Amino acid sequence: MAIDRFIIKKIQTCTYEPMRLNLLRLFLIRIEKAMHEEEAHKTAVY
Repeated sequence: MAIDRFIIKKIQTCTYEPMRLNLLRLFLIRIEKAMHEEEAHKTAVY
């Protein structure tokens, strides 16, 4: 959770566009991973 806050803060303050795009990609990957883990947990429980 702390890494997510760090990434969001860096995205908001970063002025170097390529770095900002990479941070956005990283954040999207983390969101997708969390969604897949949640879906796997739901199917395992039910």
